[in-house]
Formats: sequence, C-alpha cells, structure tokens
Amino acid sequence: MDLRIFTEPQQGASYDDQLAIAQRAERLGFSAFFRSDHFLRMGGGDPLPGPTDAWTTLAGLARETSTIRLGTLVTSATFRHPGILAVQVAQVDAMSGGRVELGLGAGWFAEEHAAYGVPFPAKRFGLLEEQLELITGLWGTPVGETYSFDGKHYQLTDSPALPKPVQQPVPVIVGGGGPRRTPRLAARFATEYNQSFPEKSEVVPQMNRVRAACEEAGRNPDDLVYSVAFVACVGKDEAEFARRAAAIGREPAELREHGLAGTPAEMVDGLGALAEQGITRVYLQCLDIRDLEHLDLIAEEAMARL
Repeated sequence: MDLRIFTEPQQGASYDDQLAIAQRAERLGFSAFFRSDHFLRMGGGDPLPGPTDAWTTLAGLARETSTIRLGTLVTSATFRHPGILAVQVAQVDAMSGGRVELGLGAGWFAEEHAAYGVPFPAKRFGLLEEQLELITGLWGTPVGETYSFDGKHYQLTDSPALPKPVQQPVPVIVGGGGPRRTPRLAARFATEYNQSFPEKSEVVPQMNRVRAACEEAGRNPDDLVYSVAFVACVGKDEAEFARRAAAIGREPAELREHGLAGTPAEMVDGLGALAEQGITRVYLQCLDIRDLEHLDLIAEEAMARL
C-alpha cells in the first residue's frame, strides 16, 4: 500500500508550515506530499495567514525536497488557462527532477471564485475535458512540432508546445464519483483514478464503473492506479485520539466511520480492507498541518506494520 500525505492549506497554513510537513513526510518515507488547490477557508476559524497558491508552493517545495513526489488533489480547471497550467506544471516537474503529478478537476467551491473574482460557470465538465485533452496534447507533441487545438472553450494556434516536463508522461489524476462521464474521462486521460472521501461501501462499485469504462475504450483497466483519500486521525491511545479529533473539530465515532481513524491498529485494519478491494494508494488527509508528531505515529506504528 502506497501512503501519501494530503493537506488543506487554505484552512490556515503558511508556506513554511507546508515545507515542514513535506520535509517530515519525506524523512519518514511517505511517497508523496499533496495539497488541495483552494483560495478560501471553509468553515469558521482564524483566517490567517490566508491562502497560498498551489503551484507556487509546489515550485518552492520542489527545490527544498529531494525524493518525495509532489502534486495537487486537485487543481481546479476554473483557476488557470490550460496552456499556462501546462507550462507551470512542466516547469515545476523540471525543478523537482521529475517528481510532479497533476490532479485536475472541474472545481466546486463557488464562494472562493466570488471572493477572488474568478469566473465560475454553471457547467464546468466541458472545461475539464478540454483541459485534459489540451494539456496532455501539449506535453505529448514531439519537440520541433507545433500543437493546435480548436475546442468550444479553448483555442490554440501553432503552439511550440514548450517546455516539456521531465517525466513522459506526467502522471495525471482524475477523480470524482460521477457514474458515467467521470469514468470515461479517467479511462481516456488518467494515470490514476481517485475517490476522495467516498462512502466506504461505494469504493468498489465506483471502481468497477471505471474499469468498465476502460474496457469500453479499449484500455486495460489494470493500467490505472486506483486510489482513495480519507481523513487520517490516529492516537497511540483513546485519549490521544480524542484530543486529535477535537483539534480538527470532528467526533471520534464519525471519524472511525468515515475516515482512517482510531488507534494505529485500526488504521492498519482499514488500510487492509481497502487493499482487499483493489486500492493500492491512499492519501491520508492530515487536517492539523502543524501536528508533525501525528505523522511520526502513523509512520512508526501503522506504515511500519504494512
């Protein structure tokens, strides 16, 4: 089981906070550090220090880490023109020596768009589909050739399709729980299909929809990595678990039901159940970004048992 750390910096984290947790995750042997791509805090609480841009942050982390993989879960298609995003991701991939992954989604949080003046069209799936085609098309164009795209939402004419990322291809993550269109997008463009915070009973049925879409598209379903993201909240005993649950504003019973939570042994059992269902990668959402001892406990008492 591949374990990755996933954070929500819009809830209150500076670049230095993110650097600290990324470097700790690297030292402990987690395979990747991922962050959300949001510009507004969700819920109440202290709004400081304010948002940080996902790709600016990852560019910095690319130069201050050496082995851990870096990415977004997920970048919103509404935030950046896909031509510019292709350049940004390729550059950060080069800055990291080929350690970047792009999670791309349609976007959903209307309030953050209003807060920063970003257009938020009612229908966004078409934007996402064209962005996936355009970005992968730019990266896949041979050096010395040009790339043009004539879509409903985006048009490119004779682009030099530069720069190229170090990785060929950059891993692309498509996620969501849609029953038809999302599986088709994953089958067409994705390296990895992710379900973020699903009902645990829905993991296998949704995965089967993606596998069926791959077969329909003539792609081997086993070519995809199948992953999930769940809140992680672990304590060495019940008192420590309850303290960590309270720190993120959650109830212990609810976390046990919907996340990977409780004692380290309970987390291992939960990961084992996911592995039996065919999941090979798990993003552990760590909501208290400054609680680095939480990562230590997960690595020493849960990851080590795997």
